[in-house]
Amino acid sequence: MATFNLTAEELRAILDYNPETGVFTHRIARGYAKAGDVAGSLKPNGYVRVTIARKMYQAHRLAWLYLYGSWPANYIDHINGIRSDNRASNLRECTKHENCQNLKKPITNTSGLIGARFHKARGKWVAGITANYKRIHLGYFPSALEAHLAYLVAKSELHTFQPTIRPE
Repeated sequence: MATFNLTAEELRAILDYNPETGVFTHRIARGYAKAGDVAGSLKPNGYVRVTIARKMYQAHRLAWLYLYGSWPANYIDHINGIRSDNRASNLRECTKHENCQNLKKPITNTSGLIGARFHKARGKWVAGITANYKRIHLGYFPSALEAHLAYLVAKSELHTFQPTIRPE
């Protein structure tokens, strides 16, 4: 992960952070912003970004710096999957591998159930999961629900960081 020159002390002198709401506000007037104004903006990818000294920062990484006094060594996971929810209770440090255990249902999913896809050639539903960067085939099933249930069992055993599917 990239490191930045901004220190926790500099951040705290410029912005206030409310760990209950996850919102940053300007401590002092800067440019067009008045003291007390909300800092940052929501980007199309769902993350909040804050500009400080002409450099853009992801708000969840700034929250970590503000709270703990140092930049996170790895990734920051939004536990509930909502990228704009930067409350302290919703953030946890993780590896890339762990972060991938908390993904949403892909937009290409047609079954409506995670881990289940239809295999045309066999005329059955197939279940699979990725763990430790390896794709694991879980079998063929007569229904999408059975394939999904096989995925859930495997997830509970293989995804120790996030063993359950978070609600949509």
